[in-house]
Amino acid sequence: MKIAIPERKKLVYETRIAMRWGDMDAMGHLNNANYFRYIETARVDWFQSLGCMANGRGAGPLIVNAFCNFYAQLQYPGEVLVKLYASDPGRTTFESWATLARGDAPEVVCAEGGGTTMWVDYEVGRATALPDWMRALVAA
Repeated sequence: MKIAIPERKKLVYETRIAMRWGDMDAMGHLNNANYFRYIETARVDWFQSLGCMANGRGAGPLIVNAFCNFYAQLQYPGEVLVKLYASDPGRTTFESWATLARGDAPEVVCAEGGGTTMWVDYEVGRATALPDWMRALVAA
């Protein structure tokens, strides 16, 4: 099943991540689990830059689903350019999307993925209203 990234989205963060030799699998390309790790790294770095890390206190982001579509192999050595987008703020959630490309070929998307982020009150373990500042930030 392929999930398409929408046209209407907002670029919220961009980073480059060096591929490591150990990120490769026996077939000589980036192991599929690492695509998810790279998306997660970009998302966590973005959350840190906003000062809203999950720490078990107060309220903050929690990923409730994730997906990735694979289009072309990424191979060591090199950097992965991860662009993180957001859209569709709801009462308690928003969507995040990512594209992955080689740093030396940023126009060629090798994979794209995303997930739904839910704003959660960590102490009670339940969804809570998305803060107005986050809603404004992710609205496309």
